[in-house]
Amino acid sequence: MGTLLEGVLADLGLAGAAGPTPTGDPRPSVLASPLAVADCATASVAACLTAAAELAAARTGRRPDIALDSEHVAAAVRGEVWLRDADGRGIDGFAPLSRLWRAADGWVRTHANYPWHRSALLASLGVPDGPDAEVRTRLADVIAGRPAREVERVVYAAGGLAVAARTPEQWQAESTPETPPLVTMTPLRRGPLAPAGPGPLPASGVRVLDLTRVIAGPVGTRMLGALGAEVLRVDDPRRPEPALHAVDGVVGKASAFLDAGTDSGRAALHRLLDQADVLVTGYRPGALRRLGLDPDQVADRHPGTVVVTLSAWGTTGAWGTRRGFDSLVQIATGIGWATSTDGVRPGALPCQLLDHATGYLLAAGALAALGRRARTGEATHVSVSLARTARWLLDQGSRPARSSGDDDPERRADTYRTALGNGWTAISPPGRLDGHPLSWPHLPPAYGQAPPVWS
Repeated sequence: MGTLLEGVLADLGLAGAAGPTPTGDPRPSVLASPLAVADCATASVAACLTAAAELAAARTGRRPDIALDSEHVAAAVRGEVWLRDADGRGIDGFAPLSRLWRAADGWVRTHANYPWHRSALLASLGVPDGPDAEVRTRLADVIAGRPAREVERVVYAAGGLAVAARTPEQWQAESTPETPPLVTMTPLRRGPLAPAGPGPLPASGVRVLDLTRVIAGPVGTRMLGALGAEVLRVDDPRRPEPALHAVDGVVGKASAFLDAGTDSGRAALHRLLDQADVLVTGYRPGALRRLGLDPDQVADRHPGTVVVTLSAWGTTGAWGTRRGFDSLVQIATGIGWATSTDGVRPGALPCQLLDHATGYLLAAGALAALGRRARTGEATHVSVSLARTARWLLDQGSRPARSSGDDDPERRADTYRTALGNGWTAISPPGRLDGHPLSWPHLPPAYGQAPPVWS
């Protein structure tokens, strides 16, 4: 992990900073893969803790001791899998039409967890909606009769989500030739804002406005909450989250609804931003420009605010304006073929690593940017993407996958389980500061129940 972490810290402007030395099994069997899943997962969390320690040093003059258990990381990056309700039941994270399909000349992965994406998928391929079992059969027949790239093109053009499986070499040939840093840090305007006085945790008193959904963004912002930040997540009331993310996505933060499609909603959003230290967005590039929330607009209207942008595919090239999710990026970038067990059907990672690693990298970038602002007064635009994290993972090469043997992953995960309230339990945040474990604030999670104001 050492070289991996050093590279991330260099991107963050923290070259030479001392990271934690992880304890425990460095490659837990639950993350067994021919790719460096465990190493990248641990490095991303270690980078986050290192950036937190450096922020504490910039704010207080004292750097806390940081520690990390690699098996805790393994549980955390499968956090949505281990979420349990009061009856001990989990929640399936994928809808029936979010899956891999055989096409006429290859494979296609679709994503239809949201009703509007399901509708666009079916309409684009001329498949009438109905009971899931019937729709699955009809959709399978339609996709099987068409080339994978054609399905991808037609579905995306209609506002749906489908990608053809590519090899890593095919993706490299088609994607943007420039490879940006894993975490891009671009200077923005200085401003009058300064973090509140230091508190018990590295990010105490820092206000984070969270405009993200699903997994990657919420993972990053909830980690900022565990490190002391006050995080306020704002969602569109017209497009609520499905059951899993209505719990898992709001752990560690307050959650509110605000309709930014109205004049009053936009004004309220900017009033929140007036008092925020960090804005985190997870929408496709350019989608928030109409709201005045692109980095250059925020720098002009809210100087001094750190802006963190998360995207699926990056911000340039033909893919830069497309929507995407972890499962789609795995298939498009070649991870599917790199993890295939038989060379016939694409495989998958043992966790949604692109989401989780990018989430921790997002948090690391925000913390590093806050440290820079504390030292110099300069704000920063932090940019991360799932596709760039995929490239990072693939760049580590392949290795023999470790067999899970008789391992009991749920029993191991229970070592790190914590109560969320109302009978729910989940995995606690990974990492320790000065020997003390991190914990989640704002419990129990309450999706959309908070007022859209800072406490």
